[in-house]
Amino acid sequence: MESGVQTADLEVGAVVDGTVQRITPYGAFLQLSDGRVGLVHISEIDRNYVKDVREHLRERDVVQAKVIAIKEDGKIDLSIKALQDPQPRIDRRRGQDPEFEQKLRRFLRASDERQVDSRRATEHKRK
Repeated sequence: MESGVQTADLEVGAVVDGTVQRITPYGAFLQLSDGRVGLVHISEIDRNYVKDVREHLRERDVVQAKVIAIKEDGKIDLSIKALQDPQPRIDRRRGQDPEFEQKLRRFLRASDERQVDSRRATEHKRK
């Protein structure tokens, strides 16, 4: 690996092309065009849970990744999932998920009906 001077050329947020050089149980090492190597951790491969890196990447695959960190020792952390479409879950936190809202309305309606039935049954027993 080269000195930290060249690492300055590469900045966090940059999108780079890399060739999968080596796959490990915890991620994949990508060789970048300038010869340096960066790691895509298993948690940064896909938005969905990744059980096995080899289900998503193969050696010699050329992929795009985003630089998410450059450590003081020159190690480069990369993310493939950062370039994927944003998760719909982001909208859900803002109450923008119509499917969830529909399910919630159905649940509340059913819950209200059960409470009414329960109150009627309880009042009937008191008389």
